[in-house]
Amino acid sequence: MNPTDIDAAARRLREGHAHFIRETPLWKLPGRALGVDCAEVWLKLEQLQTGGSFKARGMLNRLLCNPIPASGVIIASGGNAAIAAAAAAAELGVPCEVFVPTTSSPAKQQKLRELGAQVVVTGAAYADALEACLARQRQTGALLAHAYDQPEVVAGAGTVAREIEAQGGRLPDSVLVSVGGGGLIAGIASWFEGRARVVALEPERAPTLYQARAAGEPVDVAVSGVAADALGAKRIGNIAWTVTQQHVKDALLLPDAAIRDAQLWLWKQMKLAVEPAAALGLAALHSGAWKPRADETVCLLLCGANLDPSTLA
Repeated sequence: MNPTDIDAAARRLREGHAHFIRETPLWKLPGRALGVDCAEVWLKLEQLQTGGSFKARGMLNRLLCNPIPASGVIIASGGNAAIAAAAAAAELGVPCEVFVPTTSSPAKQQKLRELGAQVVVTGAAYADALEACLARQRQTGALLAHAYDQPEVVAGAGTVAREIEAQGGRLPDSVLVSVGGGGLIAGIASWFEGRARVVALEPERAPTLYQARAAGEPVDVAVSGVAADALGAKRIGNIAWTVTQQHVKDALLLPDAAIRDAQLWLWKQMKLAVEPAAALGLAALHSGAWKPRADETVCLLLCGANLDPSTLA
């Protein structure tokens, strides 16, 4: 995975589908506006993307790169990747079947049905839903879209970083990225290739990358907690493992309480309704887990907004 792959994905998504894949805003704010002791904080508002998350980029790229059989597209996901696949399938006029674990939020399941997808709820974790999905795919021959571990999916995610650099007019010093299976951080780090410091952030109760680093290889981990519906992958993806070994030095863990506090802060202070997975960057800053320099520009990716609004009360 490299910037050439990401450039190609950006062109592919723009040609005929610019109405579907949005160029989401980049807000530049003084650090003090977010209660952070640094020069600037950039907020990449990817929660405004089609389907409510960055996942639409990679899913549409996957579908555009491959022939789609009559049986359509099939995917397992905690919710956001499935929503993106269903939206992309609807954009192309093909069927979509999705497998979600029981931890997937009712709001995400409802959104899937509204998009016309056939929804199968099975298993206590993403890995269980994936196993069922793969068995079904062998029966139907549908095009398999993986939530985070396919080259086309990662290249699509990388177009977020490409946009950040173009919109910012320069590089941020650091980019704080939430990690589940690792598709987003793999795409981000593949674009920047060390030109900006990419920091991996995970919930303490879903530490796929952190535990892989401790073990020296990807391993299965138990996942739970406030962000498990989006960051509930049981194992870091192979692409993400390779890319982060090359381009990501820092991998930090955050407690659920800090994530939840940051999510509520973004709503109450900024009127930004995001899911817990999108709040890890601010949680890292507010908790002191990541301490930027006084002259630093920090970029936070608000990666998704598929939540039950009542949880922000």
